[in-house]
Amino acid sequence: MPIIHPPKPGSALWVTAHPRAASLNGRLFREGVSALSTRYQVATSDLYAQGFNPVLGDSDLGDLAGVPGNLAVQAGESYAAGQLPAEVQAEQSKLAAAELLVLQFPLWWYGPPAILKGWFDRVLTDQFAYGDLDPEFGVPRRYGDGGLAGRKALVLVTAGEDERSIGPRGISGDLESLLFPLTHGVLWYTGVEVLDLHVVYDADALDSTQVDQEVKRLRERLDALDSETPRRFRSLRGGDYRGTRALRADLHPGRTDLGIHRAD
Repeated sequence: MPIIHPPKPGSALWVTAHPRAASLNGRLFREGVSALSTRYQVATSDLYAQGFNPVLGDSDLGDLAGVPGNLAVQAGESYAAGQLPAEVQAEQSKLAAAELLVLQFPLWWYGPPAILKGWFDRVLTDQFAYGDLDPEFGVPRRYGDGGLAGRKALVLVTAGEDERSIGPRGISGDLESLLFPLTHGVLWYTGVEVLDLHVVYDADALDSTQVDQEVKRLRERLDALDSETPRRFRSLRGGDYRGTRALRADLHPGRTDLGIHRAD
C-alpha cells in the first residue's frame, strides 16, 4: 500500500517544459506563476532550465542498479529505501506538498515533450505515486486511489493548430483524446483530479495583441480556478470495472470511445 501524501493547503507546483524562456510558453509561465502566487505558495519546476535528466535507468535504482528485475518495482524499492537521486527526491518533495499541480507544455507530435514524459517516468515511482492491492477491495490502488489523491491538476497546452483541426472531428484528432494518456493514464492513475484543459490554439501565429489576450485569459482562469469542478473519471474501486477491468457491459453498451471512462 502506498503512503498517501496529504498536500499542504495553499501550496502549488507549476511544472513547465519548454526550452526557451523568451517564448510564448515562457511568458505564460512567468505571468501564470505571478497570478497564482496571489493565493498560493507556488513552487516551480522549469525542466529545461534545471537540466532535468528525463532518462529512467540504473542511476535511479540505488543498491538495485544492475540487478535483473522489474524496473518500475525496483524504482519503488529505491524510493522506499531513500536511494533515489537527489533531483528526483526534490521533485517528489515539491509534488507531495502541492494541492494544485499545473503542467504546462507545447504540443509536440501530439503529446508532451520528452522531458516531461521523463519527469513522469522518474518522479511518479511505485510506492510514491501508486502501490499494491487495496486489501479491502482487492484492486490496485490506482485510477483515483493513488498516492497523490486529494490534488487537482490544470493542464496548460499550446498547440500550433487551430481549434477546428484539433477538435472533436478535426483531422489531427480530438485534443481531449490525444491527452487522455496524460489526464487519465498519468494524473487520474495516481489519484489526481483533472480540471478542464486550458488550450492556446494557433500558438505559432499569434501577434503581440493576441499574446496579451492569451495572458489575460490565463490570468482570469487562474483567478477563478478554486471555484471549478474537476472532471470526473470512473474509479477502479467503484465497481464499474468489476471482474475484468473493462467497463461493465451495461454501461454505455456498444461504445468504445474514451469518453466512456468519464463519470460525468
